Amino acid sequence: MEMVSGVDAADKAYKKDIIMRSEQEVDRAIERYSDTIRRLCMLHLKNYADTEDIFQTVFLKYVLSSVSFENQEHEKAWFIRVTINACKDLLKSFFRSRTISLDEVMEQPAELSPDYREILEAVLSLPQKYRDVVYLYYFEDYTAPQISRILGKNVNTIYTLLTRSKQILREKLGGEGYES
Repeated sequence: MEMVSGVDAADKAYKKDIIMRSEQEVDRAIERYSDTIRRLCMLHLKNYADTEDIFQTVFLKYVLSSVSFENQEHEKAWFIRVTINACKDLLKSFFRSRTISLDEVMEQPAELSPDYREILEAVLSLPQKYRDVVYLYYFEDYTAPQISRILGKNVNTIYTLLTRSKQILREKLGGEGYES
């Protein structure tokens, strides 16, 4: 009986140490970052079900996180970093047994113009190291130095990745018509 009491006391002490964010904070964060997180997940995972799993994981980490953010940009960078890491963890996971092809993603109903669809398809076909940089630069409007901090890479590496990805995209999309 003493052991049960000890477990109960330890359990209560553990629960007391957990500080969760308020419902208002979580609702605000979901409203502000849900689109960004879902787009990042689709770029990495190309799968709606996995995207939803990572979406939940990211916000659970936020709820349980005690990180205090300096400003909105710091908070957004935290969400992007946590999302990318969670996607990478899932992709490395031993239990990840099924994948979905890029063709199947493109067959999902979407309200995309043909030009935008072609660009999205080209971006999704880029190697992973280029995809993150292109997404953050063109879709989230981050600068190279900001991307450098978010991804933990040298700023010159970011510029190099952007230059190379533009060359690859230009070739895929057929020339000079798709300049940045």
